Amino acid sequence: MISQSLSLVLLGCFLAFCVGMVLLAWIGRVPIMYNLRNIVVRWPINLLVAVAFTVVVGMLVLMLAFVNGMYILTAGSGHPGNVIVLSDGAPDEVFSDLGYRDVSKIENHKLVQTDERGRKMASWELYMVSNQPIPNAPKGGRERRFLQLRGVDDPVISGAVHRLTLKEGGKWFSEAGVEEVDKVNPDAMRDLTTAIVGDFADPMGSGPFIGGNRAYRARIQETLGQAVLGEGIAKDLGSDQNKKILEVGDKFEIGPKQWVVTGIMQSAGSTFDSEIWVKRSFAGPMFGKTSHTTCVLRTTDANSAAELAKDLTTNYKESAIVATVETEYYEKLNTTNLQFLWAIGFVMALMAIGGVVGVMIVMFAAISQRSKDIGVLRIIGFASWQVLVSFFLESLLLAVIGGAIGCAVGFVANGHEMVSPGGGQGGPKSMALKIVVDYTILLLGMLFALLMGCVGGLLPAIFAMRVRPLESLR
Repeated sequence: MISQSLSLVLLGCFLAFCVGMVLLAWIGRVPIMYNLRNIVVRWPINLLVAVAFTVVVGMLVLMLAFVNGMYILTAGSGHPGNVIVLSDGAPDEVFSDLGYRDVSKIENHKLVQTDERGRKMASWELYMVSNQPIPNAPKGGRERRFLQLRGVDDPVISGAVHRLTLKEGGKWFSEAGVEEVDKVNPDAMRDLTTAIVGDFADPMGSGPFIGGNRAYRARIQETLGQAVLGEGIAKDLGSDQNKKILEVGDKFEIGPKQWVVTGIMQSAGSTFDSEIWVKRSFAGPMFGKTSHTTCVLRTTDANSAAELAKDLTTNYKESAIVATVETEYYEKLNTTNLQFLWAIGFVMALMAIGGVVGVMIVMFAAISQRSKDIGVLRIIGFASWQVLVSFFLESLLLAVIGGAIGCAVGFVANGHEMVSPGGGQGGPKSMALKIVVDYTILLLGMLFALLMGCVGGLLPAIFAMRVRPLESLR
């Protein structure tokens, strides 16, 4: 997320550009209506320039808005009063393993809060990522998704530690984390059908007794896992079933098991929006994991969290662990966002080169078509530098028009929800996020357009200034 100081700098640069354009128009003395009329009269070629600005600026705004959404997502995930504990050397929860030695004593630290029942506010968790095929995936679209699973021991405590609540009508999964449901056994059902036919064929025989036994065997019990979903992943999984969002009681598949939704978390604006919470002891063995990867400890405030993190990392001798204030942990995961920014910069540089070349070509073509106009301006008293200012302003006007349209196109995506690979050093994860277009990104888009207009319009303007008036009128 862009800092406030950078926003002020960008605003200052944009205002300076605007003031500079007004001053150039005033100093140049060439009526601005002359440039506007030429833009309208020669609209086909000027439309191409405006479209180039629109495409480049629109893509810039969309890509920056995506990264901005990622920054906001990670910033809203951690709480300054929480401490996250991983095994020493683990850069991400995926690589952490707290099962080598007993680390349960860390929750007894004096700085860890207790709830109203005297239980320590310690969330013991197992973080997993499952690569799942998408049912009925559209041709050419995503075929698989990386589901984030968080196995917890006590969902009530974990929810309180992370300050998460459930939507109305939901509940945390049971202590066992499973429920039993009746299911039809297909093989036994075929036997039952045969037996029923036999009953009718031989009503005095033993058919009813045999059919009754087979009817009992045709009904078996299936164990379903219970799960609590973030709102974002509930919407993504709901699309598999042609539903807007999964609701309490709906079923879905993870790995070899079917799961039933017991609750939906109010998790918008955090990474938990993309997570599925399950019972650790039930889900862990399915993915070859049984020990905890993470322990999150809740303290009273940010100062206590910083003190606890330092004390555990430095003085805890039972096992090699590293404790980090939760907000700092999520800030470190923003390395992916930095990679996106570098990629965006590279792509935008290439597109800017193409845009600048396009502006130059169009402006040179406009000058060749308007050589007589330039000659008339020079003969009636306008100096060569005023001609330069006039054509330079015209390229900036095209930049303003195209840039404004590009920003408007990008702003349409503001608030759009999407699921995209993201995360930190632990590998790809399906992240539910919102595209955020703020005024800072719009300022960047306009400044980028003006910069392209400056670079692309300066050389043609210099060429226009060098046109000889008498030769142009022949």
